Amino acid sequence: MQSLDISTQLFSQAATLMIVGMAFVFAFLGLMIFVIKFLITPLAKKFPDVEDSPKKTAQLEKNQKASIVAAITIAVNKYRQKHQ
Repeated sequence: MQSLDISTQLFSQAATLMIVGMAFVFAFLGLMIFVIKFLITPLAKKFPDVEDSPKKTAQLEKNQKASIVAAITIAVNKYRQKHQ
């Protein structure tokens, strides 16, 4: 009977420790989110994001596609030279 009491006490202490730990983590993360938002707001007003124009974005995509095609072409040519 005494071992049952000890087990019950240990489980009770473990559950209490788990709940306190989870509450601490939850509170810390909530506080961290609040502090980050509080610090970011003035910076976002001082340094707003720069919007890219659609033409510039389209040109960048075109350049990226061209460089990908060039890289694949070079890789295929090297493979063919090695394995002929």
